[in-house]
Amino acid sequence: MQMENENYESLPVYYQPFLPYRKTAKERIFMGGRETEPLNGLWHYAVDQYHTCLRSQWYLDRREDENGSRLPLDYSFDEWPEIQLPCCWNVAKPELFLYESAMIFTRTFLYQRRKSERTYLRIGAANYLCVVFINGKAAGLHEGGSTPFFMDVTDLLVDGDNRIILSVDASRAPEYVPMDNTDWFNYGGVYRDIELIRVPVHAVKDFRVSLVPGSDFGEIEVSAELTDTKDAEAVFEIPDLGIVSKFSLSQGRGSIRIKAKPELWNPGDPKLYDVKLTVFRTEDKDEIKHQTAGAAAQSAVDSCVEDGNALNTDQVLDEVSDRVGFREFAIKGRDFYLNGKKIFLKGISCHEDTDDHGKALTREDRVQVIKTAKELGCNYMRLAHYPHNEEMAKLADEMGLMLWEEIPVYWTIAFSNEDTYRNAENQLDELISRDYNRASVIIWSVGNENPDSDERYSFMSRLAEHARQADKTRKISAACLVSPDFTIKDRLAKSLDIIGINEYYGWYVPDFDYLTKLFRSSRPDRPVIVSEFGGGALYGHHGSSTEKFTEECQAEIYRKQVEVLGGTDYVKGMSPWILFDFRCPRRTSHIQGYYNRKGLVTSDRKHRKEAFYVLQEFYRSK
Repeated sequence: MQMENENYESLPVYYQPFLPYRKTAKERIFMGGRETEPLNGLWHYAVDQYHTCLRSQWYLDRREDENGSRLPLDYSFDEWPEIQLPCCWNVAKPELFLYESAMIFTRTFLYQRRKSERTYLRIGAANYLCVVFINGKAAGLHEGGSTPFFMDVTDLLVDGDNRIILSVDASRAPEYVPMDNTDWFNYGGVYRDIELIRVPVHAVKDFRVSLVPGSDFGEIEVSAELTDTKDAEAVFEIPDLGIVSKFSLSQGRGSIRIKAKPELWNPGDPKLYDVKLTVFRTEDKDEIKHQTAGAAAQSAVDSCVEDGNALNTDQVLDEVSDRVGFREFAIKGRDFYLNGKKIFLKGISCHEDTDDHGKALTREDRVQVIKTAKELGCNYMRLAHYPHNEEMAKLADEMGLMLWEEIPVYWTIAFSNEDTYRNAENQLDELISRDYNRASVIIWSVGNENPDSDERYSFMSRLAEHARQADKTRKISAACLVSPDFTIKDRLAKSLDIIGINEYYGWYVPDFDYLTKLFRSSRPDRPVIVSEFGGGALYGHHGSSTEKFTEECQAEIYRKQVEVLGGTDYVKGMSPWILFDFRCPRRTSHIQGYYNRKGLVTSDRKHRKEAFYVLQEFYRSK
């Protein structure tokens, strides 16, 4: 479906013809329980630094002119070299390590149409701009390098061979989100899964399940939305709790609140439940039959259940499932409460980056991240500075770790540019709709280290309110800067539930007296998370505690930081910077070697620095 052609002047002119195909969170499809047809694997590729594919319309694959004469071609799709997708091209091919412009990927795949269904293409993430072509026609344009996007390609596909072309552009620009100046490596590529999803004509696009805040842990809210405005009936089930409840969808939307007493999720006991949603035709609701476990369940669904007979699948519009946990993260005064018990957030920050795979982490890489954090003593992690792979939140659900998730509204972004705002808001929507059902996610962050200005305040307060309206079950934060007078008084704080503060006393500000002054002279009316502190160290480089980049210096910074932070009554959590060393083009000294060395663990994830054990001891005592 084409979108209204909005005036996105921030994009280069050769993208303008594809603006009607722009894809946003509105095109999403709920993925839980769906079968997919992966398109991962070998793709042909070519460097396209002049964006010739778009400018000269390679995607049309015109081989003859109007008279049938053979045309010369500047491409040869099936003779190009191959690369394994998903990947970050910078680490997949050594010659592409510093390449940041456009790349073309193409392959063919077999497809066989089936009746009464639609087929969507989903790309988990492509950095930063991606234009998709199917059989010579535009299928979608997406902006943003860290969130998934969907496009209905049903009418573009043919039975048999189909050609797909992806034009992926990793260029940086001041109007983008993030902007052109960041403090991490700009990996280009299609670095998350590429897949086809076949869904019914009337499919579930959104399915949300959560514990109702303030319900004494005794009420579950369920909502659903279809891809169209069809009236329907829905049945929601949690087999382990004996819950089978019916509710109506009017104009494609509906919700219900259900009395229940689930076992609550927490990091020490991450209990998860299988949940299921089945949507039926409204006009046939008296004939709907659903298999249940007994009389109590039959009573719960009224006319949807008849004597335990089998489900009449002819009346089913769609069926989805998920695995969710139930918990309540609350704030009272300046304290955090998880499931009614006061809690301190013992955390660490983490980038999505490995030496071998860049941002295209494997499952084993992600498991290692969480295991290392838990070894450190963490119950919480800040996923910086952009949405990480959705599997991180699912693993955190399973392994027991609370998460702060963030969009890349980073540093001095183009706050006065409305295109930039719409882009940021869409990335926020794509993140929230993707991870709403994850019990591990407790905080949405709308940005990081943005200097206070009128334009920035307007931009980020709008984002904070948008996040609050999109999800009333979680808390809103941002990683703010210390004010020039060494106090916590960012204007944005009044729009946040939690104040995040980044401070580097002992490192960029060597005098630790300012750290004490900061917290003694500030009296915020809400809890503070010190979202960043720390210092750099090269593993194995030793010396005095005053010599920068020694392990001893980093460890001493951590000792003094946790002493002050642990004694500040309104600091209710911390996520020091950072778990692992990571690539960064800004860090050019002989010690850094194009890496940010503030990690507590080396980039190869093998060696722990002295500061790791300082923080571990503090967390174990907390």
